[in-house]
Amino acid sequence: VLNLQGPRYVSPAPNGGFVISEECGDVKVFTSSHQLVCSLGSKYGHEFGNPAGVCVDVEGSIVVADEQRRTVHLFPESGAPVCLVSTGLRRPAGVACSSFGHLFVADTGENCVKVFKYHVRPR
Repeated sequence: VLNLQGPRYVSPAPNGGFVISEECGDVKVFTSSHQLVCSLGSKYGHEFGNPAGVCVDVEGSIVVADEQRRTVHLFPESGAPVCLVSTGLRRPAGVACSSFGHLFVADTGENCVKVFKYHVRPR
């Protein structure tokens, strides 16, 4: 995958695709054949400060940590973005989701991993 602006974190996505965050840029979604599907900033009208860790939850929603804004947002396949964490983070970097609705955030500003619970709809 070429022409990225400072690629930082990458995560597998449903259907064999993947998600990449770009330093001080955007988050891009690709197909399994490396074709750009969308950028989250353009699709959702969302402005990132410095997107870092990315992951995809069991519902196919993309979760993004923003180091500069000190937030974690969820971007559903349809609908508006949801801010999952807006306080208590100094420098969120990596993120991971469990199948039980736990969100793990590596906070490099506090040298720890913080665990949050969020609602996951049953399939």
